[in-house]
Amino acid sequence: MAYTTVNKSTDYFNTLLWQGNGNNARALTGVGFQPDFTWIKDRTDTESHCLTDAVRGATKSLRSNGDNAEATDTDALQSFNSDGFTLGDQGQVNKSNGDYYVGWNWKANGAGSANTDGSTNSTVSVNTTAGFSIVKYTGSGANATIGHGLGVAPAMIIVKNLTEAGYDWVVYHQSLGNGSYIRLNLTSDKSNGSVWQSTTPTSSVFSVVSNSSDVNKNGNSFIAYCFAEKQGYSKFGSYTGNDNSTFVYTGFKPKFLMLKNRSESNGWLMLDSSRTAQNPMGAYIYANTDGAEGTVTYIDFLSNGFRLVSTNSVAVNKDGNTFIYYAVAEEPFVANVGESIPATAR
Repeated sequence: MAYTTVNKSTDYFNTLLWQGNGNNARALTGVGFQPDFTWIKDRTDTESHCLTDAVRGATKSLRSNGDNAEATDTDALQSFNSDGFTLGDQGQVNKSNGDYYVGWNWKANGAGSANTDGSTNSTVSVNTTAGFSIVKYTGSGANATIGHGLGVAPAMIIVKNLTEAGYDWVVYHQSLGNGSYIRLNLTSDKSNGSVWQSTTPTSSVFSVVSNSSDVNKNGNSFIAYCFAEKQGYSKFGSYTGNDNSTFVYTGFKPKFLMLKNRSESNGWLMLDSSRTAQNPMGAYIYANTDGAEGTVTYIDFLSNGFRLVSTNSVAVNKDGNTFIYYAVAEEPFVANVGESIPATAR
């Protein structure tokens, strides 16, 4: 059985739901910790995603569905608080007409500190227990290594140019290998290229290639969200669609799932057990579009993984296609360290 290294997953990742009311300086609670990275999406209407972290600072937002540079939005997420965050009245986060919203929250370690592990210095906010770090660095234009602080090799890295618009979000995923990457803001399948210098991340650094405006343009600022796999808490993997029912073992009951077809063009699906309490996990959002929440009937969250029940869906289970995923636990298959308490299915 997959005993967890994390006693309580909601100490490090949690989902918050709310309804917009248009009030400025609206404090929301219930996250369970002070978040350091918050990803917000309007579920009801067409609105861009809003991604904010403690290293760049509250009011500094990014859009996963675009190639925009970092923006200062004083009426979006205004502060990170001990049990949540404070919102302004911007439509992306708190529309007055009563739109419904979701916020996914990760715990790192505040504003971060200097890291000199790489050839390029970085500022790193890291939670080694949960395997998550936020890394800010300045591009050198030359082949470089960047310290990430995790103490183990990251399984997924998401990088964005903060300074200039027109450059995509670039994703490393261990299932793609060090000679490929995929773009978060697009539907395109994986690309082959040496963005990572064809070098696998180590326990201390990841590599970025020279003269890549997406990850290392000279003088530009970059943010990287780095994720390591932790037994019983997080899982990064791949599976092959079979045009039938496909089961994917994670070793825990998922709370959050993000997946992408890496063989064909299709979006990044985001699902969670807060928006859908019972199987099938019907409520989905695409990370790469500004579209409202949709509903499907083809994914079940189980006690030890997830099951794709759709036939020949390019989004989740097309025959012969390869899919990559990132999953976070609601509870492990064995719920507590050293105790044989099995998780239950939905």
